[in-house]
Amino acid sequence: MSTHPFENRLLAALPEPEQSRLLPHLEHVDMTLGKVLCEPGSRSSYVYFPTTAIVSMLYVMENGASAEVAVVGSEGIVGIALLMGGGTTTSQAVVQNGGEGYRIKANFMLDEFNRGGPVLRLMLRFTQAFITQTAQIAACNRHHTLDQQLCRLLLLSLDRLSGNEIVITQELIATMLGVRREGVTAAAGHLQLAGLIRYKRGRITVVDRAGLEKRSCECYSVVRNEYNRLLPAASGMRYAYAGPVTVCRHDRAVAA
Repeated sequence: MSTHPFENRLLAALPEPEQSRLLPHLEHVDMTLGKVLCEPGSRSSYVYFPTTAIVSMLYVMENGASAEVAVVGSEGIVGIALLMGGGTTTSQAVVQNGGEGYRIKANFMLDEFNRGGPVLRLMLRFTQAFITQTAQIAACNRHHTLDQQLCRLLLLSLDRLSGNEIVITQELIATMLGVRREGVTAAAGHLQLAGLIRYKRGRITVVDRAGLEKRSCECYSVVRNEYNRLLPAASGMRYAYAGPVTVCRHDRAVAA
């Protein structure tokens, strides 16, 4: 495996006793682009901790139309609703940017959550940040231009990647923003003409992040600042164990 469980900021932030209990139960998973981790209304057997993958939370309408309500990467957990007592969620979790992560059985994680202490407090802080993101994206989709929404989407994705390249198709962006592909093509063209991005064959390279932030609406900074306020900084990630970490290996397709 190429990633460590503590490349996920939530796992890295837990005290050593909690890490020691979780590590033997974590399974490494390859999160391929487009993989569905959870369907609306279904009860998933696992929760996921992305390390290099990014997962888009989509709300799917009865007619099949959908729009992104939140994004989760190495700062968070996919399946937080399972820990809140509801059992299911109304959103679909789809891998937006392929990579790696870890999963753990939902019942085991729920037992850890119900212990109280550090796991409970950290998950509640993540939930508060997550709610802020969903509310801000809803407002953004209603009040801001498609260009601004695309800037916000790209910046939130970039925050969860180690480089400046985002592997994503126009079809997926259109699905996430709830718009037609032609609109995405036009908006991406505007950003490219402005010298902010380069787009080619499903790969977007951000060449002027400062310019992208300036062109974005305030929604990006609101979400970013709330995550930074509530959750441990990426630079604060630590490794509790110097030697090899024993985790379960799961090389088959990820099952929800």
